[in-house]
Amino acid sequence: MTYPPPPGGWHDPSAAAGPQSSPPADPTLPMAGNPIPTQPTSADPYAPADPYAGMKSGDPYAAAGYPPAGNPYAAPGYPAPGDPYAAAGYPPPAYPGYAPPSSKTNTLAIVALVLSLIGFTSCITAPIGAIMGHVARKQIRETGEQGEGMAKAAIIVGWILTALLVLLIIFYVVMIVIAVNSDSSSGY
Repeated sequence: MTYPPPPGGWHDPSAAAGPQSSPPADPTLPMAGNPIPTQPTSADPYAPADPYAGMKSGDPYAAAGYPPAGNPYAAPGYPAPGDPYAAAGYPPPAYPGYAPPSSKTNTLAIVALVLSLIGFTSCITAPIGAIMGHVARKQIRETGEQGEGMAKAAIIVGWILTALLVLLIIFYVVMIVIAVNSDSSSGY
């Protein structure tokens, strides 16, 4: 079957007379020896190699088949050997970019609480403990250490005991004044 020649004198090179010397080019084949790019995979090429990839389980009894499958007396909390839904051996990483909270407790907060509590017996250390509690809270805000609750307790206990001490001193002064005035009115 032949087609009429196109208008305008255009000539189709693939319709040349005679058989073609080579088959048409396949668009999926590489051109001029360039390799075909592979499809992306889910594996990260930059991920570090897992040194424990060859281990089947972290459980030393897993190879011996302990606990047996379907055993109602198996230890609770241990997955069956080869369980694909078992929990990993390590916890998931913390939020990236955030440091874990500091486990160090502010020393001044501890000292302030101790001094405030000693104020029950000595009376003079309570205001010192309250003032040190304020300083400790400022340090905790700046450094991010633990001990906020102890510093607050030192402030509260220290100022309450200081107020009770002031009220006791005022009471003694009033009683002394009353005692002095009652002696002077008796006429001696």
